Amino acid sequence: MTKHEQPQGETLDVLSALSPTDQDDLYTIPTHAPGPQGSLPLTAQMLREWASGDLFGLTQNVGMGWNPTKVLGKHILILSTQGGIREPDGTPVALGYHTGHWEVGRLMRAAALEMQQLGAVPYASYVSDPCDGRSQGTTGMFDSLPYRNDAALVMRRLMRSLPTRKAVMGVATCDKGLPATMIALASLGRLPGILVPGGVTLSPTHGEDAGKVQTIGVRYVHGEISLEEAAAMACRACASPGGGCQFLGTAATAQVVAEALGMALPHSALAPSGEAIWEHTAVQSARALLNLIQLGWGMEDIMTDAAIRNAMVVHAAFGGSTNLLLHVPAIAHSAGRNIPTVAEWQEVNREVPRLVSVLPNGPVDHPTVRVFLAGGVPEVMLHLRRKGLLDTQVRTVSGRTLGEVLDWWEQSERRVRVRERLREVDGVDPDDVIMDPVTAQARGLTSTVVFPIGNIAPEGSVIKSTSIDPGVVDADGVYRHTGPARVFTSERSAIAAIKEGIVQAGEVMVLIGRGPTGTGMEETYQLTSALKHLPFGKQIALVTDARFSGVSTGACIGHVGPEALAGGPISKVRDGDIIQITVDRLGLEGRLDFVGYGDERFSPEEGTAILAERAPHPDLAPDEHLPDDTRLWAALQAVSGGPWRGAVYDVDRIIQALEAGKKALGW
Repeated sequence: MTKHEQPQGETLDVLSALSPTDQDDLYTIPTHAPGPQGSLPLTAQMLREWASGDLFGLTQNVGMGWNPTKVLGKHILILSTQGGIREPDGTPVALGYHTGHWEVGRLMRAAALEMQQLGAVPYASYVSDPCDGRSQGTTGMFDSLPYRNDAALVMRRLMRSLPTRKAVMGVATCDKGLPATMIALASLGRLPGILVPGGVTLSPTHGEDAGKVQTIGVRYVHGEISLEEAAAMACRACASPGGGCQFLGTAATAQVVAEALGMALPHSALAPSGEAIWEHTAVQSARALLNLIQLGWGMEDIMTDAAIRNAMVVHAAFGGSTNLLLHVPAIAHSAGRNIPTVAEWQEVNREVPRLVSVLPNGPVDHPTVRVFLAGGVPEVMLHLRRKGLLDTQVRTVSGRTLGEVLDWWEQSERRVRVRERLREVDGVDPDDVIMDPVTAQARGLTSTVVFPIGNIAPEGSVIKSTSIDPGVVDADGVYRHTGPARVFTSERSAIAAIKEGIVQAGEVMVLIGRGPTGTGMEETYQLTSALKHLPFGKQIALVTDARFSGVSTGACIGHVGPEALAGGPISKVRDGDIIQITVDRLGLEGRLDFVGYGDERFSPEEGTAILAERAPHPDLAPDEHLPDDTRLWAALQAVSGGPWRGAVYDVDRIIQALEAGKKALGW
C-alpha cells in the first residue's frame, strides 16, 4: 500500500492529511513570477479607444501562454458540450454523462489548431449536457427538456461575454446539448456561426443497439432473456466510446436538421465519432467559419424561413424524431423567424415521401452510420430537389447556396468513396438505405408524423405513425384500436404494471400529469421500449401528455394537449373508459376519443360533454419530486405558448403576463 492509499474500512483523518510531515514541496510557495516575456502589440489608438476590458483581455491571453505577437488575430469562440476527463489516449479519468460528449473535445482541438494555423485566436468554453438514456425512468428526466433552455441561455451569455468574438463555432452531439447549441447559434444575427455535429457511435458486431439494450430489465422479468445475456449485451452496446446512439433518435435527427438548415457543412451529420472523416469535418468547419467572416455572412443570412422549411422537409424524408417538433420551433424563435405551426408540419409530412430505411423506423433497421455512408443528408436532398421540394437558393455555411452544394455532392469523390465503402464493408447497397421516392413507396415507406385530435386531445397530439407495428395496421393503412383505458398518474406505476403483467393486450394505457407542469414533460421511453419488446406489446396503445424518445416505437401518442394539469380532458379519463384511436398512416390523419364505458357507447361529441362534467382524476398532481427550477420553466414556457411553440421563453409574452399579474394583484 502506498502512502496515498487508504486502507479499506478505515476512515480518513482529513485534518492530519492536510498537514503531512514528509512533503516539503507542498510548502515551496512562490509569491511572484517574471510573467510572459515580450510586449503586447498595442497602439496609441487602441489605448485611446478600446474598452478597458478589451485591453485586459489581451493581458489575460498572454497570461495563459498565448504568443504576444499573435493576440490580435480574429477572436473565434468554440462552444462545446464536452463532458468527462480523458487522458490523451482516451482512458477515462472522470466519466462523462454519455458517449455523445466524451470525444467532442477532439473536434474542438482539431478546429482550434486549424484556426491557429490560419492566424485566428480560438477560445473554448463548455456547457455540458445530460443523457436522456441515463435519466430514463428517474427523476433526472424532470430536468431534461428544461435543461435545453438553460443551456442555450448560458451559451448566449458566454457568447456575449467575449465581446471581441468575430464568429462562433458550436460542437455538440446529443438530445439536449445539440438543440441548445443550435438555439444559441441561431441567435447570432450578423455574426457568423457554424455547427460541428459530434457524430454517432458504432453498433456492436454481435449484440444490441443502445435503444434495445435499455429494455433488458423488462425482458428479463418476462423471461425473454437470461441474466447472462442481459449482462453481456449491456456491456457491449456502445461499441465505440464517442458519438450519439446508433438509431435515428433525437440526437441523430438534430444532427440531420442542423445540416438541413445549412448550419453545418454538407455530409457532416452522423459521421462515426473518432474516425478520420469525423475529425476532418472539424478542420474544414474552422476554415468555413473564417471564410464566412470574409464573405460578411451572418447567421441571419443562413437561418431564413426557407431554410427552416427545408429542415422540416428533410426531417420528414428521414422520418425523424418527434422531439424535433419541440426543437425546430425553438430554433426558429431564437433566429427571429416564423415559428412552424402544426398545420405546416402536417402539410410538409403530406407532401414529402420518407426515403430512409433506418433504425427504429425500418423497414430495415440500418444503424445511422450506414445512412452516413449511403450519402447522408445531401444524398436525401438530391432526391428531394428532383421532386422540387427544396428551396435551393438558400445560403449555407459552406459559403455556397444549397443548389451549389448539391451540384458538388452529385459529382464528388467523397460521395463515390463513402457509398462504395458501405458496399465493401457491410455488403449493403446504399440505394437500399436511402431510396428514391418510387422505390420507397414500393417498399412500403410511409410518412412519419400524424397529429391526432379528438375529445381527449382537442389541441392535438403526436404519433410517429411509421413506428406502429405493421401487424396491427389494416390493409388500407389505418391503425384502429378501441379498448378500455388503464390510467396511471406516474411512470413508475405504469412500468411496474407492465413488468407485473397487470396491463393486458387490447388495453389503452393512459399516463396523465406527466406534461410540462407535472414533470417537465418527461420522456417515457422506458414504457414504449418495454411494450415493443414484449410479445403482447403491439396489442397495447399508450396515450400521454408526456413525450417520447426518438427511438420509441409502437402505437404511442404523446404531447396530448392541453396537458392534464392545465385542465385538459385527458385529466378526466378513468379506468375502464373506452378509448377509440384511429391513425391513417397514408392520409396522415388521426383521432383520439373517449366513446364509452362498460357496455355503453356514444359519439365523440357526447364523450366531450361527459368529460366536461367530470372532475379531474383524484390522484392527479405534479410529481412530488418536481424541482422548483422545472416548475419555473413550466410556468414560463406555458405563458410563452407551450410545447406547440417549442417550449421557449418568449420574453415579450412573459413580461406582458407579469405586468398584467402585478396589476391584478395591486402590486
